[in-house]
Amino acid sequence: MLLQNIRLDIGRFLRFPPTLTLTLVLPFPHPPLSTAASSSLHRRHRRFASNFPMASTLSQSQHPAPPVAKKVEHAMELFGDVRIDNYYWLRDDSRTSPEVLSYLREENEYTDSIMSGTKNFQGKLFAEIRGRIKEDDISAPLRKGQYYYYKKTLEGKEYVQHCRRLISDNQKVPSVYDTMPTGPEAPQEHIILDENIKAQNYQYYSIGAFEVSPNNKLVAYAEDTKGNEIYTVYVIDAETQTPIGEPLLGVTSYLEWAGDDALVYITMDEILRPDKVWLHVLGTEQSNDTCLYVEKDDTFSLDLHASESKQYLFVASESKNTRFNFYLDVLKPEEGLKILTPRVDGIDTTVSHRGDHFFIKRRSDQVFNSEVVVCPVDNTSSATVLLPHRESIKIQDIQLFSDHLVAYERENGLQKITVHQLPPIGESLNSLQDGQTVRFIDPIYSVYSSQSEFSSSILRFSYSSLKTPPSVYDYDMKAGISVLKKIDSVLGGFDGTRYVTERKWAPALDGTLIPISIVYRKDLVKLDGSDPLLLYGYGSYEACIEPGFKSSRLSLLDRGFIYAIAHIRGGGEMGRQWYENGKLLKKKNTFTDFIASAEYLIENKFCSTEKLCIDGRSAGGLLIGAVLNMRPNLFKAAIAGVPFVDVVTTMLDPTIPLTTSEWEEWGDPRKEEFYFYMKTYSPVDNVKAQSYPHILVTAGLNDPRVMYSEPAKFVAKLRDVKTDDNILLFKCELGAGHFSKSGRFEKLQEDAFIYTFIFKALNLTSVLESSDA
Repeated sequence: MLLQNIRLDIGRFLRFPPTLTLTLVLPFPHPPLSTAASSSLHRRHRRFASNFPMASTLSQSQHPAPPVAKKVEHAMELFGDVRIDNYYWLRDDSRTSPEVLSYLREENEYTDSIMSGTKNFQGKLFAEIRGRIKEDDISAPLRKGQYYYYKKTLEGKEYVQHCRRLISDNQKVPSVYDTMPTGPEAPQEHIILDENIKAQNYQYYSIGAFEVSPNNKLVAYAEDTKGNEIYTVYVIDAETQTPIGEPLLGVTSYLEWAGDDALVYITMDEILRPDKVWLHVLGTEQSNDTCLYVEKDDTFSLDLHASESKQYLFVASESKNTRFNFYLDVLKPEEGLKILTPRVDGIDTTVSHRGDHFFIKRRSDQVFNSEVVVCPVDNTSSATVLLPHRESIKIQDIQLFSDHLVAYERENGLQKITVHQLPPIGESLNSLQDGQTVRFIDPIYSVYSSQSEFSSSILRFSYSSLKTPPSVYDYDMKAGISVLKKIDSVLGGFDGTRYVTERKWAPALDGTLIPISIVYRKDLVKLDGSDPLLLYGYGSYEACIEPGFKSSRLSLLDRGFIYAIAHIRGGGEMGRQWYENGKLLKKKNTFTDFIASAEYLIENKFCSTEKLCIDGRSAGGLLIGAVLNMRPNLFKAAIAGVPFVDVVTTMLDPTIPLTTSEWEEWGDPRKEEFYFYMKTYSPVDNVKAQSYPHILVTAGLNDPRVMYSEPAKFVAKLRDVKTDDNILLFKCELGAGHFSKSGRFEKLQEDAFIYTFIFKALNLTSVLESSDA
């Protein structure tokens, strides 16, 4: 039931940021759940001025004329209302139209032209960002059976190697103090899969699942070579890399072993909705696979995960408001799926297993922050409450061990880990009393569950904060001791004590207090309104944008930036009702909360309008588009990444991937009330003749979540009607999808590009001209 075990996370539906530092993180405005980071620059730092000269001020009149998309009137009428979309022709589902591709290339060439004077700057900035990365590194080894499994990166290589080593005889009993031997006397390292080799012939390469068979002899992995999130599954011998059977084609990354000789996987329908679950026996043709279940309701999608005990697989069918579950005994896959929790509208259940009980996290309108119940495996209709519902504490997830239950919770906007001792398997289970809370070192932080051994008493979790690099801890649940297993190296003299993290509360229009996470370098900022600030927001799908670390962000903080995250309604940071009050007919709370957060930061001297930049991806890109239309004069610059901006048109078209499953998030505009409400905030429908700040919009041609044509139309309409002379750039990756390029250094180059755009937008050119002249 671990969040990260639900492979696509909320990203399956969400138009989601790769932030995902998110465990979350979702052809819709999905994420991450790491938050995207960018910022503005402080003029007063001479050190920055001397090292990073830049070109001239952003003013469109000084540059070549931007592309002008032709207008082809396309009228759409509903409820007596007519909308005219002059750029509807930019949508090409095949992604092969010469005219459309030519236009996208023109936009990319224009962006390159505008940014051409900053190439040296971008290169230096990229080198600085990359210079913080320890390029040859390994992840914290994970015990699994008789092996340590880990990922390894090599100097200069974009992708990881998947490796393992045998566990030494003297480490057979797990301990939080275990370390994997690596010396000449240690068991030999074995490379199972090298993504660098696999990626050689592709512009894009991503592995969405890497699953080791229970006997540790085979590995099944899901590979995407386009960025469209349609995977091919390969099975190989873990020792020899010999392929086993033929690959499985056209599947999702939902993939689990059912014993050592069979796989369970999920496929999608024509609108990319996960709708069928299959059983594949190794050595047989995919055409002969057994279909275990078909979800015919197009507002529901399937997912798949294994219990921590590895005795059961669970198939869930879910909408945005309802979730029900089936189970499969991995020792008896021929018996097929059996119902565990029935489909009841408004009831959301997530399940797992230990001993002779199923454990169920259950949410409803009455228990909106969830409760945990158990039922006997042989009597699933009989339930006992283990953890009751609490109005002030949200149960996000649970993780099971043979002797413990770990609850991942949220209270007052912050995450908690609470460990509960369970009675021996076979004994009755009753309500759990107050458990043991894991302590953390920062006032605001991000913590996620990691895969752990079910039979042990060691909980592994990942931790970071806005000033603490990603760290992996092993926590002894019996002794209450945390041991640091790995902290990501940050090269270049990083010192976390130089930074301040804090949480502020901004009053919304209705008086609701909106939490804002803030970080800055205490010896550089003045806090008198003169500091540049980058404000990030998301606010959809109950996704929580956690205040986690990003090393590239230091290139902003170390030049006097303040970075802030507005935890606005529509997200899940403050509990389920926080989400409910920012969706459907309350969606505009998301936008007004963000504006209120920006106003609070200005009023309290964190920045000024002339120094305020904003950023959001996917559904966060919708946020950016909406607030730009509502309050364009409040911001100096904006980044809208893969933005979901054509809300009404997209949600009216059930042939667009995942539209049907999103009606419970945004509303169904085929109903008059939702149609007119959506139209009041849909960014494309609300572009008007007014001045806008500097804007950078990004897209991915192969994006299955937010079709590239949405940001393309938004940009085309802005170019046509806006009255200012500020820069508007559109950058469309022609070989990538929702999460942009796949290589680790390629992603750092994107950070450098975005930061450079913001530096230019803040008009720092008067002191930065010399080196790029």
